[in-house]
Amino acid sequence: MEVLVTRKGQVTIPIELRRKYKIKEGMKIIFEDSTSGIILKVIPRLQDLIGADAEKADLQETIKILDKMRSEDRY
Repeated sequence: MEVLVTRKGQVTIPIELRRKYKIKEGMKIIFEDSTSGIILKVIPRLQDLIGADAEKADLQETIKILDKMRSEDRY
């Protein structure tokens, strides 16, 4: 799949790939250099990872718990 690089070095991720990998506005992507070329990896958002246990804790509560664990060096 070919994409055009703009004068500023920007590219548009084709809609098929955005849908397939659930890439949404504001998400971050890692660019990794490899011997075979550039590898792009989507960084999942925390709110996208919460769901299986959504009834047990909401996003804000989960963030507080994680922050507390990090401050206690338990993470």
